[in-house]
Amino acid sequence: MGKFVNNMDEFFSFCEENEVEFVDFRFTDIKGAWHHITYKLSALDAETLERGLPFDGSSIEAWQPINKSDMLLKPDIETTFLDPFTADPTAVVICDVYDIYKGQLYEKCPRSIAKKALEYLEKEGIGDVAFFGPENEFFVFDDVKIVDSINESCYRVDSEEGEWNDSSEFEEGGNIGHRPRTKGGYFPVMPTDTMVDLRAEMMQIMEEIGLEVVLGHHEVAQAQGEIGVKFGTLIEAADNVQKYKYVVKMVAHLNGKTATFMPKPLYGDNGNGMHVHQSIWKDGKNLFFDENGYANLSKLALDYLSGIFKHKDAVAAFTNATTNSYKRLLPGFEAPRILAYSSQNRSAACRIPWGSGEKATRIETRFPDSSSNPYLAFAVLMLAGIDGIKAGGYKDALVGPIDEDLFELTRDDLKERGIPELPNTLRDALEGLEKDNEFLKVVMSDDFLKTYIDYKFERDVIPVEGRPTPYEFLITYSC
Repeated sequence: MGKFVNNMDEFFSFCEENEVEFVDFRFTDIKGAWHHITYKLSALDAETLERGLPFDGSSIEAWQPINKSDMLLKPDIETTFLDPFTADPTAVVICDVYDIYKGQLYEKCPRSIAKKALEYLEKEGIGDVAFFGPENEFFVFDDVKIVDSINESCYRVDSEEGEWNDSSEFEEGGNIGHRPRTKGGYFPVMPTDTMVDLRAEMMQIMEEIGLEVVLGHHEVAQAQGEIGVKFGTLIEAADNVQKYKYVVKMVAHLNGKTATFMPKPLYGDNGNGMHVHQSIWKDGKNLFFDENGYANLSKLALDYLSGIFKHKDAVAAFTNATTNSYKRLLPGFEAPRILAYSSQNRSAACRIPWGSGEKATRIETRFPDSSSNPYLAFAVLMLAGIDGIKAGGYKDALVGPIDEDLFELTRDDLKERGIPELPNTLRDALEGLEKDNEFLKVVMSDDFLKTYIDYKFERDVIPVEGRPTPYEFLITYSC
């Protein structure tokens, strides 16, 4: 698995060998969504691809004003793969965005920001490669209904796996009766696990487009799954998240189902996380490894982690980027909000995986989720970590190791022991980002940071805060 194309000549050879008719150029917006524009292969040549492809930047949310809307897509030819879902042979190429007015990579392009973060890592002499291994969880539902109007607001998701269907009547085949139950979905076999073939199809297609798939399984919640993909460099890993999400959604769609990476679609059951494994390397050596350190972690690794904990609010504004993210971050649902580290302990915000040798030693941050933009989430985690390394470690922020079940601790326990937590809401995270962002300005412009904060307030925070919910009716209507 891996790259199909290494240079421009190989790109056109690849297209010829696969009888490609169309080339689909994709880029990622500020919230993490993929956009695309499709060209006939016959309309493209090497010069056009190297120069870049024009598009309207003002039509993408939170990007360019209409009077400076012309931008270029710069194809990264080495990302080429065949789209497994199109009727006609189509090559997909992931792009960076180029600002023609400033003559540089666009300051609001998430992939370009991630590239700048990697350049900063090397420029500071800390490392020459950063490895990231995200674990993206998802739900597959049979049906979803959403209502949002002036006098009505509701949602309803459904899955035959849901215990709420115990007494339901089904048109075909009757009620199967075998269900995972709330928080009971970890590793049951068929018929309780109804998604075995669906996940297998997802895994096969992921391999077809270059991902190295390791495993697949049912997750803890009803209708929830996960597919394990091999780690990669920061950009590669973020690209892979986009490809992973595309395949999961499309395979579900073509099977008459609907997949979501929403952090918390089910009340009272586990949510979707994106645990992120990280390590920094230099000259082929894993800088996070020390055979004499706690769980083989080096001081540099702990300094890196202290930076993430120190900048917790600013980090969370990117790693947990929606209001729904904070509904997942509740004790008891394997979504740690308590900022401590531990070997093996899954109730800590950072886990050091068991059994890691020199090459595999790493940290695993367990609080991020897939509603984040992967390029920005990974870049911000690394930039916070770099800041911790440069500071020699933030001792006041680094709590641990703690090997007890942190979910058993009350709020008073946490306060007494001085154990910090993640912000409670996206508003808290964004307000923290407004106050604490100097460590990000090494690669992020003031304009980007302001745009991101304003966009998240206007699109996510304020509209959600202004809407009544069904539960508010239950507890308030008769007051």
